[in-house]
Order: sequence, then C-alpha cells, then structure tokens
Amino acid sequence: MSLNDDPRRYEHLSRIRLEDPGAVARAAATRRRHPGLKHSAQNFIVAADHPARGALAVGAQPMAMADRRDLLDRLQIALANPAVDGILASPDIMDDLLLLGALEGKLVFGSMNRGGLAGLVNELDDRFTGHTAAALEALGADGGKMLTRICLGDPDTVTTLEATARAIDSLAERKLIAMVEPFLSVRDAHGKVRNDLRADAVIKSVGIAEGLGSTSAYTWMKLPVVAEMERVMASTTMPTVLLGGDPDGSQDEVFASWQAALALPGVRGLTVGRTLLYPNDDDVAGAVATAASLLNNSAPVAAEADEPTMSDRIPVKVSE
Repeated sequence: MSLNDDPRRYEHLSRIRLEDPGAVARAAATRRRHPGLKHSAQNFIVAADHPARGALAVGAQPMAMADRRDLLDRLQIALANPAVDGILASPDIMDDLLLLGALEGKLVFGSMNRGGLAGLVNELDDRFTGHTAAALEALGADGGKMLTRICLGDPDTVTTLEATARAIDSLAERKLIAMVEPFLSVRDAHGKVRNDLRADAVIKSVGIAEGLGSTSAYTWMKLPVVAEMERVMASTTMPTVLLGGDPDGSQDEVFASWQAALALPGVRGLTVGRTLLYPNDDDVAGAVATAASLLNNSAPVAAEADEPTMSDRIPVKVSE
C-alpha cells in the first residue's frame, strides 16, 4: 500500500529536521495557497490528527495508523486527487507534508487540542497541546480544529469549554476559521468515553458549541452523520463539514449516508480521515475518488444578479 517499499523513502525528512529545521517555515512561506472558499463548491478535507491523541486503531486493527511512513504514503495518495481541497493535521504530520510539498494549493487546518488522550484517566480534560492560533497564522493556515467533548458528569468539561472559547477568539482575531467538533459524551460502566450519537444529543452539543467565544463569525461545525440529520442541520446556521469517524457499517452504507447528508442545506463538505485512508479494500485512491464523487460542486444555475440586500435575505412574515 506504499508508494514504494523502500524503508528509507522518508529518511530525508529526518535529515532536514536534524540539519535544517527552518526548512519547515520556509516551505510554509512559499507554499501556494488555496484559491479561496466558495458557497457553490463543497470542500473535501482529509483528516490526519488521530495519532497525536493516541488513537491509532482503525476498525479491528489496533495499530493501523502507527506506521508513519505508511500513513504519509496514504496521505500523499489522497492529496494527489485534485478534488481533495486540503488537510486537517497535527503539527508533526503537517510539517512532514509541508516538507514533502504535498500541500500546494490546499486548505490547511491545524489540530489544536490533543491532550485528551484515548483511554487516559482524565481523557475529557482535553487541553490544547497542538497548534496555536499564532502558529497557524505563521504557517499561512486557513484555520484550526478543536475537539469539544461535553460530559455533563465530568468537571473537566468546563475547562475544555473555556479553552475552546479562547481558541475561537484567538483564531477570529486573525480571521482564521475555528472548526469546532462537538459531542455530548458519557463514560460507560467500564470508564470508557463514548460519544452519544442520537440526534437530540448531537443537536444539544451544537447549541452549546456554537455559542462559545465572543464571536461566531469564523466558526464552523464539524459533525457526525447520524439518524435524523435533517433535524441536526436545522439546529445551526454555521458552515458544517461532516466527519467520518470509525464507522461500523459497510463502506457502501457509509458513502450512502454521506451522500444523503451532503444534500442538506448548510453542509459544506467532508472532513474525513480513517474511512478513506484505511478502506476495507485498501484502495485509498478509489475510496477518495468515490467520496469526491458525492460532493455537490455544481455552479449555480441562476443568472447573475445584484448582491441581495439584508432585507432580501431575511424572510418576512406576512400578516394574515
């Protein structure tokens, strides 16, 4: 599944990091930026921030994401598809991809809080240990993502909410997107953290998350695809991208659920990692191409018109 089988194929990255660490900043400074977000085009972002939280498993393979060379191979295959708009990654993976020149013309989102390690006794104390807003600005990134798990029975939740609010404000000050990934979470009888994926729970998490920070001007939602997705999307006006997670169903079932959700108002694309990077048949290029075919990127049909005024945009209730 690698671009080639040479175990030394990424040895040059170690050499650059040793002899010329400033090369990362230079690669970021000279990188060609994405042409810009448009409402007429849904976005396709590949996620690769799982290892930094100790989440290496994919399906029944507990160490699937452990081989960094294999992960970089898969990411380069995915990013080579012109329909893939960008990357969501932790700093280590982001730096590797910058040095490889794999992010030319791509959207770049940094993963900001990775402190809530999978299985950690205080997993819900999800501290910000990754990218900062200042670092993302220096990299020429488009925004930052934050996992925001809300557990009503855990006192660490309020710390996460406060840190998330501060991160949203810090990003907004720099006109960078805050991609917030909220969940209503619980601990099961064995102490394992699980996300409640019932529609009511997702809607409640959205209501809490979209109110964080002193402005929502630059806030996006990153939401799971669940039953009654129409109700979920009715709960927010934020641009929303769909996450893939580690699905239990077949790949065809997953793609069908994405296709239905992508047709809903407010859904601006996919931000997916493991499902596409580690598909059941191990055909990364094929999985990425199939996902790309689900996006609605058709140009508007209506003829060009003057920009609508605010009164045109707001529905007016007519008296009976």
